[in-house]
Amino acid sequence: MKGIILSGGLGTRLYPATFVTSKQLLPIFNKPMIYYSLSTLMMANIREILLITTAVDLKNYKKLFGDGSRMGMKITYAIQKKPRGLVDAFHIGAKFVGKEDVCLILGDNIFYGDGFSNLLIESKKIVQSKNNAVIFTFPVKKPSDYGIANIVNNKLVSLVEKPKKTNSKNAVVGLYFYPNSVIQLAKKVKPSKRRELEITDLNKIYLKLKKIEAIQMGRGYAWFDAGSVDSLHEVSQFIKSIENRMGYKIGCIEEIALNNKWITKNELKKTGIFSCSSEYGLYVKSLTK
Repeated sequence: MKGIILSGGLGTRLYPATFVTSKQLLPIFNKPMIYYSLSTLMMANIREILLITTAVDLKNYKKLFGDGSRMGMKITYAIQKKPRGLVDAFHIGAKFVGKEDVCLILGDNIFYGDGFSNLLIESKKIVQSKNNAVIFTFPVKKPSDYGIANIVNNKLVSLVEKPKKTNSKNAVVGLYFYPNSVIQLAKKVKPSKRRELEITDLNKIYLKLKKIEAIQMGRGYAWFDAGSVDSLHEVSQFIKSIENRMGYKIGCIEEIALNNKWITKNELKKTGIFSCSSEYGLYVKSLTK
């Protein structure tokens, strides 16, 4: 399975902070926002990743990650010329995906919870064994702001984009697992009224085919869409609180690469992160002892 991180857009809700930089490069506590979405794919044991961004921001992402080899990965890049909706990721990334299954994650979505990595591995197995798509949901107070999944007896029965009235509070979050059929089915999605290729419309195609499942994230998990000023600060405080109390890092890509045995301790020492005297750099250095 391959992974795609969609990190395009203008981040207008965060202006002027995003006027000269990508939203996903803004810090969430002590590391760039993009670290968290990348770490999610890494926890799913996905090593080949396509990062889709804007032409302006491309050079900064390449400077940050390079080709991914320092983490035992292969990271490539593509440009989204203008925001055209989430499904556009499968048009841009069709050649990259090839004949593989794929996981799409939005660069501003952050997840946390004990056992979350198990849910990721379970999702991969569902895609590979059943050829089904998998979406994740999280309960929200204001369903009218989200794409909502109606789930009855643990079975997905309908999907509605930003409903005015609904009995469901299950928001569909920015993490999607798809079989390779997504490349062809994405071509069937037509632009919506706001002229975007909506991910909800793609998921409805899978629902009509009875080839999609929903994993509900409830108590014990956390999900943040860090696309606004309030949510940016909220998730930063959340990460800070956990890291300071527990003593480990969330979204530490070097640690995940080491735990996955993609790199050795000696290889980690050569990454250059130790030249940084930050608290994050010292933490990574401690992993090699």
